[in-house]
Amino acid sequence: MLDRRTLIRNATVYDGTGAPAQTDCDVLIDGDRISQMGPGLDVGGAAIVDAGGLALMPGIIDTHTHYDAQITWDPGLDPSPALGVTTAVIGNCGFTIAPCRADDRDLIMRNLTQVEGMSLEALRTGIDWSFETVPDYLDLIDAKDLAVNVAAFIGHSSVRTYVMGSAATERAANDDEIDTMRAIVDAGMQAGAIGFATSTAPQHNGAGGIPMPSRLADDRELEALGGVLKDHGRGIFMLTKGDRTDVPYLEAFAEKIDRPVMIAALLHNSTNPMGTINELAAIADACGRGRELWGQVSCCPLTMDFSIRSAYPFESLSAWAPAMKAAGEELPGKLADPAMRDAVRTELATPAGVRIFNGEWDKLAIVEAARPENAGAEGKTIADLAAADSADPLDWMLDFALADGLDTVFTAILLNSDEDAVGQMIRHPNASVALSDAGAHLTFFCDAGFGLHLLGRWSRELGVLPLESAVHELTGKPADIFRIPERGRIAPGCYADLMVFDPSTVGRSANRRVFDLPGGGPRLTTNAIGVHGVWVNGCRISDENGLLAAAGTPGRLLREFQP
Repeated sequence: MLDRRTLIRNATVYDGTGAPAQTDCDVLIDGDRISQMGPGLDVGGAAIVDAGGLALMPGIIDTHTHYDAQITWDPGLDPSPALGVTTAVIGNCGFTIAPCRADDRDLIMRNLTQVEGMSLEALRTGIDWSFETVPDYLDLIDAKDLAVNVAAFIGHSSVRTYVMGSAATERAANDDEIDTMRAIVDAGMQAGAIGFATSTAPQHNGAGGIPMPSRLADDRELEALGGVLKDHGRGIFMLTKGDRTDVPYLEAFAEKIDRPVMIAALLHNSTNPMGTINELAAIADACGRGRELWGQVSCCPLTMDFSIRSAYPFESLSAWAPAMKAAGEELPGKLADPAMRDAVRTELATPAGVRIFNGEWDKLAIVEAARPENAGAEGKTIADLAAADSADPLDWMLDFALADGLDTVFTAILLNSDEDAVGQMIRHPNASVALSDAGAHLTFFCDAGFGLHLLGRWSRELGVLPLESAVHELTGKPADIFRIPERGRIAPGCYADLMVFDPSTVGRSANRRVFDLPGGGPRLTTNAIGVHGVWVNGCRISDENGLLAAAGTPGRLLREFQP
């Protein structure tokens, strides 16, 4: 492998720093690294790739994925490699599968089914459970035939479950439990984790609508576990925030643990139009006072397909809890209950800081009715359908779903639909463009191609970001934030993680449904448009037709990070 040489000729090179492109530039790959770059390189013995008329950039670094389970049965991390991703960070929000005792496996899987929209059958069929601890899990990944590079967070909810069992979703931890958790985080950091991830977000519920374990952690526990990163002098603290953990709280927290804090998920809410803009301003102010905070934003509209059986858009509503807890034959009765419906209406009418669905019925529509007699509603919004029947939108939607056997497929444009506002967000210097959620919500949406969307929609079509800035957002900037050395740049000595693309066509296709999960389960995926080649550690894994049949497995588990 190390004697492999490739010369990419005549490219327009965007080096990942944000600097203007270098035209008609050659880049020589020796083994897994870039050895030379410049015009008209004269080298022998190298495979030649003519990139005339095309652009060359570092591979995309996707810092917010949920491939933690999938990686054990699919180390190729489909579909990310074909979409230009050469490094993926897993374990976000603290929703990992390690550490895990054998007796807790079913609970971990059922929680993932609820909080991350994963198929329980696929998880039960597919997960390789030949690990227990975080170091064991990292070793398992390291032994897999990875298509791309992977870095892993230690996940708070799994750590809590490992230490506290069923009490993890019921109460705060005591001193002994916190000490045990600290030891687990310490071992994970010694084994090469990129940091620690957690969530306090109200939409993050596990099996039966019970809050994910991390939501029960108090300030003392968060500070103790974050303090392990301080002890190591490295690592990112990643948190999906709730109302309690607002930016002022996190600024004070960052001061205590003396580590960078990545704050997710900052998405624009049309019912609170200045909310995310103000949060980014507060993050910038905190940085001005010497605290390193980042706001993780998305460049994609949050559009989600769902059924009422698994109504993720409603699950951040406290009033929806009875429906989440209902099982089987109990669910229709809960959905028909006037008291529950009134409670949902009341909560939707009350402003909230963190909520997925905000009563915008004009952005919620029917994709597919299960029964032929109901097909006339397809393609219409709940707002219009309810108005035509002089009905309340919530009542109309639930009544229709019940009459359709609860198998109606709805779609909702939930957040990030205002492109003017999203444009402000992705240009903000303290924002980090990510939130693909690749590997999760597989039947709801697929944003694994977020990087191609940034290059195509936001740079080429809207002109919100110059192409060199868009490339920087996807490569050099996340490499710097997450302290990933020698990646995210095109320069001699850097690893050869690269993407050749056509700036005039680059983008992502519409989502399509495939049935390739373990057990034949469905998921949504997307195709790359305008991508002509992807290299990982100097090995070409795709061309203009997609993944190469003989691509090899050049990816690596990343275990070494800068302070």
